[in-house]
Amino acid sequence: MYGYSGKILHIDLKTKKNWVETKPEEWYKIYIGGVSMASRLLWENIVPGCDPLSDGNPICFANGIFTGTPVPVGGKFGLASKSPLTGVIGDSLSGSWFSVALKRAGWDGVVLHNSCDTWTQLFIDDDRVSFNDATYLLGKGTFETEEAIREKLGDDQIRSCTIGPCGENLVRYANVTNDGRQLGRTGHGMLWGNKKLKAVSVRGTKGVKVFDPATLNKLSYDISKTAQGKDTEKYRVYGTATGLLAQNKSGVLPTRNFQEGVYEDAELVSGEYLDKHHKVKVIACAQCPIACEQMSIVQTGPYAGAMTGIEYESLFANSSNLGVNDMRTAIKLITIADHDGMDTVTMGVTIGYCMECYEKGVLTDKDFVCDSHPEGFSLRFGDGDSAVKLAEMIRDREGIGDLLAEGVRIASKKIDEERGTESWKWALHIKGLEPAGYDARSTKTFAVGLATGTRGGCHNRSAAYDPDLKGEVDRLTVDPTRGHVAAASEEYAAVYDTLPLCKFIRRSFTGKADRAGAWPAIAQLINATTGWNFGYDDVDLIGIRATNIKKAFNIREGWTQKDDDLPWRWKHDAFTKGPGAGVVTTDEELEYLKQLYYKAKNWTEEGMIPKEYLIKLGMDDVAEEIGV
Repeated sequence: MYGYSGKILHIDLKTKKNWVETKPEEWYKIYIGGVSMASRLLWENIVPGCDPLSDGNPICFANGIFTGTPVPVGGKFGLASKSPLTGVIGDSLSGSWFSVALKRAGWDGVVLHNSCDTWTQLFIDDDRVSFNDATYLLGKGTFETEEAIREKLGDDQIRSCTIGPCGENLVRYANVTNDGRQLGRTGHGMLWGNKKLKAVSVRGTKGVKVFDPATLNKLSYDISKTAQGKDTEKYRVYGTATGLLAQNKSGVLPTRNFQEGVYEDAELVSGEYLDKHHKVKVIACAQCPIACEQMSIVQTGPYAGAMTGIEYESLFANSSNLGVNDMRTAIKLITIADHDGMDTVTMGVTIGYCMECYEKGVLTDKDFVCDSHPEGFSLRFGDGDSAVKLAEMIRDREGIGDLLAEGVRIASKKIDEERGTESWKWALHIKGLEPAGYDARSTKTFAVGLATGTRGGCHNRSAAYDPDLKGEVDRLTVDPTRGHVAAASEEYAAVYDTLPLCKFIRRSFTGKADRAGAWPAIAQLINATTGWNFGYDDVDLIGIRATNIKKAFNIREGWTQKDDDLPWRWKHDAFTKGPGAGVVTTDEELEYLKQLYYKAKNWTEEGMIPKEYLIKLGMDDVAEEIGV
């Protein structure tokens, strides 16, 4: 095979044995790579119905088809396990040199079974696997851990995925980090900590063989050249943080725990402000000609020296969502999360939930008493210093931080049971995952995309906010087209997540971010890499199969239609200002939209997948297990 090795590495963390599984070429044509292949490996290797923290839940890596080739933004890989935060599919993507090292080591995927008996740093050195003691790494942050491993092994080309103190402390939304990039949102870091796996390191020295190097080089050169033009300029200059002002103008910027969609101090925490006052440099993922990550530093004040990469999702969650208008404080909060290995979005939304609880009298100063703060403290919107204190308590599972480390779904349930309150109404989550920075009350297409999303409140997997905010549909109303629009947006995003390619490249094929522009070019890249004969429809099928394998996984793990829901606030509590003032997505609207979406997906009215449809997709074994 070209583009692949055809080999999946299996490692038993308990017995320290490993073995190689070979896959036929047809299997690769169906699952390709990234989140789809990782999800398929999870489907094959998990013990169905297991507790996410049991040995029955494996860690599944899957490389991309273009990793290690000249294809721009193709240096990405997928990671999948059953999420300890949501209880459903936990799939994440990262662009880094870890993926290139893994591909050059000769592995299309890696499956880690069971758990380590002691803290371990796993080292994949081409064909060799070793288990190294990781006790000297405990307590170190994610970036620090990567550097310590390189120093210990004496090779600065070794690449690692690591967890920080948050993973060690079993924060339920802890991340896995590599090259400063985060495998976030679904709690992979907690799973690794539970398995006593501090790091997975890779050294790869082999090449990647492609079918038509000359054609692939020419195609890649042309795309890379275009990718440094006007269509990506905003990302290259301001990064994704430039979206904060845009969302504020559209009235969907989460403000003070999603109470409003307009923030009066948005300019003080914007990407433009960040660029002018705090940006140090921009950095790029592996194989990327765009370089969108804004490395930013705090120069003055109590948080001087705090530095990390800033993007929109992290920024909204720790600025407007908390009513914090001091960029220095936002950078500090994000730095804590990134360096100690915690999801920035869930952390920010959890703190926002606590702020509202405090202002409504559900929590008081006494609730924030701990060894570090024996007098406790107040926690009001806009109080960034207290937000920093709480972030550190969550990281350390100290005081109330121990409960908040569970995420808002679990935390609100316990608080309400103890105090007879209804804080769950402002505990923002979907399937247990706190939502990203686009409010769905006044974006009706996005609302159904989020509600039905397989990993919960995730904008990346849905992408249905795009037609809403670009004015392709009337975002304040519903109509019979929305099911198709939401399904098509999800499948479009799934193509990029499966190859995987960064979505920021999407305009660099023809200048238009649509199937007509991208699919023929992507087919050419696939064919030059593999020697296959993919066409437009084959590229479309990549996204369709990716969404169906993840949906199938959730069904087998107990998903029901009632899980496709939105937070109470989005259905009952309207904005008072901005373009979406007075608008909510009602239960009736959501049910109507869900039925339209299920129909567009070729599923039943109950959201189940017909057996004959799965067989048509080439997923016969899946059809036998969950098809109806």
